[in-house]
Amino acid sequence: MAPATHDALPDLDRAGDIPLHAQVASRLRGYIRTNKLAAGAVLPSEAALCDRFGVARSVVRQALAALAAEGLIQRETGRPATVAAPQEHRRLVQRSTGLYEQFAQSGVALRTRVLALGPAEPPAEVAEFFGTTRLLMLERLRHVAEAPLAYVRTWLPADAVPGLRAEHLADASLHGVLTRQFGLRPGAGRNQIRAVAANSELAALLDTQTGTPLLMLQGQGMDQHGKPLEWFTTWHRAEQLVFDVDVSMGHESVQPRLHETAPEPQAPVNGQDPLARAQALVAELSAELARLRGQS
Repeated sequence: MAPATHDALPDLDRAGDIPLHAQVASRLRGYIRTNKLAAGAVLPSEAALCDRFGVARSVVRQALAALAAEGLIQRETGRPATVAAPQEHRRLVQRSTGLYEQFAQSGVALRTRVLALGPAEPPAEVAEFFGTTRLLMLERLRHVAEAPLAYVRTWLPADAVPGLRAEHLADASLHGVLTRQFGLRPGAGRNQIRAVAANSELAALLDTQTGTPLLMLQGQGMDQHGKPLEWFTTWHRAEQLVFDVDVSMGHESVQPRLHETAPEPQAPVNGQDPLARAQALVAELSAELARLRGQS
């Protein structure tokens, strides 16, 4: 495949605080993630990139090394770099185990940066779920190989986690911390999946463009005593994550019951069995993602 051209790449900001190598990596990363540079595309040589951006070869090499560490490009000695095939990470959505535990079980190193932790005014539906407004809001950014994968906002009952600090949760499992420090084990829960478009805040956090399709997983979980433990919303980069759903027959339903407001198991609609409903849900999500991609 012929080397890609980058005449339309934005110029670098030489007066700002962001290092030049990070800016070069960001420009190329944006083209890769928006498929303007497709899998298999050959990047220009280091010399050509130096000329294009007006930087030293060491700057270009740092930028390419960062993209290679993220799995976005492949580099071989004596050959030009090429765009790598997209990497997909998998998440089993009906399990109460968190993203950290699931990635650890699959051998993937997930990094966590805590953005905020403290008291905050919850939305009405969150306060109703917990039965109180004495809540902590936890915001985290999850990375794989330095590339942002998901932004997570979690609400926790303040009285149940006294002394919880941000440093406890850096590169750690929230569920693990809750169990070890507070004796709280996640129990039943309910998760919902939606396809949404990234607003400007989410786009900045996940290093993507406004309007990019994201997969949003929202869930409510109870502890081992049946008390509300967490309300979370996670926005995932749709091109990097696959949601797996295990399907069982109606009499083997694993749907948890949250409070007395949980809906009763529904009978098949018009003879449609659970497998057909799950397949319809997947088709609906795929169609919505396609629609959002068409708008971005």
